[in-house]
Amino acid sequence: QVQLVESGGGSVQAGGSLRLSCAASAYTADTTRMGWFRQAPGKEREGVAAVTILDSTSYYTYADSVKGRFTISRDNAENTLYLQMTSLKPEDTAMYYCAVSTRLRGRWYDVPVYQYWGQGTQVTVSS
Repeated sequence: QVQLVESGGGSVQAGGSLRLSCAASAYTADTTRMGWFRQAPGKEREGVAAVTILDSTSYYTYADSVKGRFTISRDNAENTLYLQMTSLKPEDTAMYYCAVSTRLRGRWYDVPVYQYWGQGTQVTVSS
């Protein structure tokens, strides 16, 4: 069982930056994907970024809406996943969740692919 705890959310003005962290109780050898998702009020949860591990190589993917602004990274020694967010926009306002999967099937942004989820951290961007 993997437990995930997000932190780093907050309120910023448009153009500002935040770095989200996701501390994991453990990353198993079967971990294949780690991702960040977000959900705004009244909207479906959507994939923001993910890192897929395949044959010891990491592949990074991003939603088009955040490419060039957000960077996902991980610190294996600390069992921590990060999301560096820059040039934030009001439309980035949402609850942000980290997630972990031991499955390779499915697309990186498919919610059902991920078995483990954190409780979320709120990001609010004002104009």
